[in-house]
Amino acid sequence: MSEHKPHKVRVGISVGDFNGIGPEIIMKALKDKEITDFFTPIIFGSGKLFTYQKNIFKLNLNFNYITEAAHAQHGKLNMVNLWKDNVNVDLGKPTEESTKMAIESLEAAANALMNGEIDVLVTAPINKDEMMKQGFQHTGHTGYLEEKFGKKGIMFLVTDDLKVAVSTHHIPVSKIAENISKEKIKKQIKILNQCLVEDFSIRKPKIAVLGLNPHAGDGGVIGSEEKEIIEPTIKELFDAGYMTFGPFPADSFFQPEKYNNYDAVLAMYHDQGLAPFKTLAYKEGVNYTAGLPYIRTSPDHGVAYDIAGKNLADEQSFSEAIFAAVKLFKNRKEYQELYDGRLQVKKNKQDLEIDEELPLSE
Repeated sequence: MSEHKPHKVRVGISVGDFNGIGPEIIMKALKDKEITDFFTPIIFGSGKLFTYQKNIFKLNLNFNYITEAAHAQHGKLNMVNLWKDNVNVDLGKPTEESTKMAIESLEAAANALMNGEIDVLVTAPINKDEMMKQGFQHTGHTGYLEEKFGKKGIMFLVTDDLKVAVSTHHIPVSKIAENISKEKIKKQIKILNQCLVEDFSIRKPKIAVLGLNPHAGDGGVIGSEEKEIIEPTIKELFDAGYMTFGPFPADSFFQPEKYNNYDAVLAMYHDQGLAPFKTLAYKEGVNYTAGLPYIRTSPDHGVAYDIAGKNLADEQSFSEAIFAAVKLFKNRKEYQELYDGRLQVKKNKQDLEIDEELPLSE
């Protein structure tokens, strides 16, 4: 009898803006021959584009060209060949062609994810401004995927040691205070808690919440959001069984002896959380969209037009994003199997109790 083989995770990859470092870091992350022992890559791109760029970077890669993700083969670098025509590469600056390809690649990968043709999605960096000029309706991947999957997500930057989520994403600094509310923080903490339990296998997560204002408001002297919104929400959540703490002053929180006491941090706005994260987690950080029904990760950097084509891009963050996606998928699947198993035990127990109450047949 043949031995049952474990499911090899199918990793869908969108190419981002090909005039940035997207194709370079994708190919460098997949260059080792043994990489397909760990997962099955499926790139949503262009064979001619990747052939052109692999020659620039002198990479020895062979792609298995397919027309749809469902035809992917394990043990190969699969390429869903979305564009068979030549593409004009102009490394170092966005073009209409590179922007449209970024949109089409993302849409094709997201559809494949929803159709069960891939298991996880890893996205290469995009140029948000240029995509919006071409009709893309969102300020980033998160908003697009939220609408696509019909569920709210949270930007969650992670390493093994540090995990930082942000309450407000890509909005002007002048709009941050008005976009913070008890209801929003409550929902986000609940999403984070569930994510830490299901996806990171942390049984009773401890979540630190940062204040909005300097010195976390200094008792109301520097702003009232802490006393009126953040503190009462933390208390309410703690009383309901969530291990939430704070609000902590952001300026002194990101010291290892402080943040290591918590499993995750909720920052109030983008730069408050991401500036220290990207400093501390240089090259290792992964951007994970928590709370979605599917696993999506990306590297924690942008398109880097300034080094595009120069063979200087470091693929470590992209590699981390791939392996994080694989691990998160397996963790979530294992949790779901355990949860379903507990439900079945409970159901069987209830059935047994019901059977015991029935009269014996004559």
